[in-house]
Amino acid sequence: MSRTQEIEDRLRAAFAPIELMVRDDSERHRGHAGYQEGGESHFYVVIRSAVFEGQSRIARHRAVHDALGTDLMGRIHALSMKLST
Repeated sequence: MSRTQEIEDRLRAAFAPIELMVRDDSERHRGHAGYQEGGESHFYVVIRSAVFEGQSRIARHRAVHDALGTDLMGRIHALSMKLST
């Protein structure tokens, strides 16, 4: 399974999102630190979920990191997020 699919699966399970978009932005970072040939090193995620209601921006980011787990977070270099309700 690709990292992109793994991220999507874990986020769907954790947040039952109204909107979810996972984009591999690795190619935009070619030549930068952490870039891996073949991609799947840099990601941009958009999640809209009622689960985030009342949470601070930091709490939302922590929740996403927890949902992805240390194993998956350890295999990616960068994760940019737009999180809303």
